[in-house]
Amino acid sequence: MSSRGGRQSMSELRYRRLLEHNQRLREDLARPRIRVSEAAASLIRYCKTTKDHLVPSVWGPVTKADDVYGQQKTGGGCCSIQ
Repeated sequence: MSSRGGRQSMSELRYRRLLEHNQRLREDLARPRIRVSEAAASLIRYCKTTKDHLVPSVWGPVTKADDVYGQQKTGGGCCSIQ
C-alpha cells in the first residue's frame, strides 16, 4: 500500500465525518424551538393546574378514590402481602 493511498483514505474518512457532522447540525437546526419564557410559563401553568397528591399541604387531603398511590383493592386473590 502506498502512502498516497493511505492519505486518500484518511481524507475520505475526514470528509465522511464532516458530512455526518454537517447532517447532525442540520437536524439540530430543524428541531422546533420555543423561547425560554414560553417554556417557563408553560411549566408554571402545568404545576398550578396539575394536582400533585404527594404534596397535600398545597392541594389538601386526598380522598381514597383519588389516591393513585394508595393501596389498590385486588379482587379474587388468595393472599395479600403486607
